[in-house]
Amino acid sequence: MLLTLAFAGLGYRLVDLQVLRHEQLGALAQHNTQREFLLEPRRGDILDAKGNLLATCVLMKAVHADPLLIAPHQVEVAQAIAPLLQMNPADVAQRLALCVQHNDQGQFVTNRDVLLKRRIPVETWQKIHAAMTNLNFGPAEKKWSKTQKNFYSQLRNQSVFARDDQLRAYPNQALAAHVLGFASGEDREIEGKVVQELCGREGIELTLDAKLKGVRGWRRTETDRGNHELVTWREEDVEARHGYNVVLTIDSFLQHELESVLGEAMEKHSPTSISGIVVRPRTGEILALATLPNYDPNNPGAASAEARRNRVVTDVAEPGSTFKIVVVSGALNDGTVRLSDPFDCEHGVFHYAGRYLHDHEPYDVLSVEHIIMKSSNIGAAKIGIKMGPARLYDYIRDYGFGQPTGIPLPGEVVGIVHPLSKWSKVSIAQIPMGQGISVTRLQMMMAMCAIANKGMLMRPMLVDRLEDSDHNVVVKYSPQRVRQVISEPTAKAMVSALKLVVSPEGTAPKAALEHYTVAGKTGTAQEVENGVYVRKYFASFVGFFPADAPELCISIMMDDPKVGYYGGQTAAPAFKQLAERAANYLNIRPEGGEEPSLADPPAPLDTQAVKTAAARSP
Repeated sequence: MLLTLAFAGLGYRLVDLQVLRHEQLGALAQHNTQREFLLEPRRGDILDAKGNLLATCVLMKAVHADPLLIAPHQVEVAQAIAPLLQMNPADVAQRLALCVQHNDQGQFVTNRDVLLKRRIPVETWQKIHAAMTNLNFGPAEKKWSKTQKNFYSQLRNQSVFARDDQLRAYPNQALAAHVLGFASGEDREIEGKVVQELCGREGIELTLDAKLKGVRGWRRTETDRGNHELVTWREEDVEARHGYNVVLTIDSFLQHELESVLGEAMEKHSPTSISGIVVRPRTGEILALATLPNYDPNNPGAASAEARRNRVVTDVAEPGSTFKIVVVSGALNDGTVRLSDPFDCEHGVFHYAGRYLHDHEPYDVLSVEHIIMKSSNIGAAKIGIKMGPARLYDYIRDYGFGQPTGIPLPGEVVGIVHPLSKWSKVSIAQIPMGQGISVTRLQMMMAMCAIANKGMLMRPMLVDRLEDSDHNVVVKYSPQRVRQVISEPTAKAMVSALKLVVSPEGTAPKAALEHYTVAGKTGTAQEVENGVYVRKYFASFVGFFPADAPELCISIMMDDPKVGYYGGQTAAPAFKQLAERAANYLNIRPEGGEEPSLADPPAPLDTQAVKTAAARSP
């Protein structure tokens, strides 16, 4: 009877475990032994056109701890690892304290995974691991039982652990900061686990974030009670797909030269801001793009929002005289005027629609090409009046004003182009001289590139291709034509007029180059505050060379320079300085002379600075 009762009790126990409580106990067993690990992808690099590193990821560690294994020795553990973490031991001990609470199912749970610090260098993690392994708990250790030894072995080897982490680093500090933008960590909950991933915040890092970040993988496996993986019981193993590398059209050497020239001009003329762009007119490839003040993307929090703003695409201003290329080229294209047609410039004062328009010099009769050369406001206004509002508006839109250029950078605005229904009577005279319309610096640059490119407007190209982690090309981007704005003969006629601008009689003789013919246009626009023109100016020069077979188009634009304010005085010399350096570096064949000697090759970019950037990053 006793044996029968014993077997009956055992049978009931088996039925209870295997049938009645099978699902509950099975889930508990899986929870105790089955583990799922998320495999984080590496964020792709950003490279320049020559393969130089502009942005990369440094392998780091995130240090975690298991308070259940540490209690009640959190003070000893904190004292051992806090100096290596560069944290206060009391703060570390507080994080290591064991917490017990109810979950949604009413079960008691503990904090088995506590984050202590992210972005710890691998070398520092190795020191932390060694400090834990050598942790001493006093002379009583020799008298420990086997159970105690197992517990303290787990405490030393498993209670503090690390997961892979990565730090976004920019080895060249502020170089091309407004193009690159920056990326920072963001906590996200995935399948009940909080993980941190790098997310783009500005620039290319933001617009191509999905391409750069890659695809997360996972591993589902089982572990023994020592938390060691049982590889034979691994159920799923999906490798992470690392992010694509983004290869830009930017040339680091030209970018550095542009930023150097802008820095010198900013020191000399003290503008509120200064911007520059270098483009290949035939393709729309942007070789350099910068605006000052600048910032270091390794530490973006140290910079103001003003410094981080990419004014090339986010700010608008009245373009001033550079906009005369739109009205003159449109009138030439329609046959409304010819370069030789004369216009009376009224000796510097023109009364129209109840307003007085002024020239900076008292000109009398000027031909169309001399209106460009001398930058006559009155001459441009009379061409616009003869052309008519409807056709002028059509050319404004055809050149891309009032529309996004399509550059892959965030925050681009379209400018201010009022519809014809909102034009006043004087608009037809003011807009040809660059008033009553607001454009971005990039829009004005691409309009000039269209004239240099035989009348074809191109989409600005900033990304050349995407590569995988083995540098195999995944996507190759090609130049994109937008539309034929003016005919090729009209563009040729415009080039001949724009050449005169840099002649001794033009408004920008300081932009002339020794070995190349330059075509370009100055701009000096009075700024508007609260609807009133004030004594602040937006000075600019946009030009290209060699004029008849353009290789480069360069724009220099200054907001409110304090020392000099005409575009020919401030922006034109900076254009010349940058054009000479760029021509020498690219070995552009001079016109009717010997080839310039090749520039000294640029020094290799300091990829070792990645470690410095990592150490400096917050």
